[in-house]
Amino acid sequence: QVQLVESGGGLVQAGGSLRLSCAASGRPFRIGAMGWYRQAPGKQRELVATITSGGSTHYADSVKGRFTISRDNAKISFYLQMNSLKPEDTAVYYCNAYDLATHQGYWGQGTQVSVSS
Repeated sequence: QVQLVESGGGLVQAGGSLRLSCAASGRPFRIGAMGWYRQAPGKQRELVATITSGGSTHYADSVKGRFTISRDNAKISFYLQMNSLKPEDTAVYYCNAYDLATHQGYWGQGTQVSVSS
């Protein structure tokens, strides 16, 4: 079992920044793609950004130019730098990692990001 632990959420004013972190631990595993998703109240969970093991990134149109995903393979961690935050970015953010050893995806517990106007 792979455990993902998130940190870095909080309350920020519009235009501010936050940095989310997600650290993986557990039995031996080989992490492939990693990603961040979010779920606002009353809405479905949506993709925010992904990064492959080779470093290729993909972003939702709504966050392009404002958010940056990165990973540290040595620490088995990945990050989401969020700048120019907007109230519509308010959601619970979840990290996700794909284990190449078992072909399973794992989720973090979620961290709340709230942006006030």
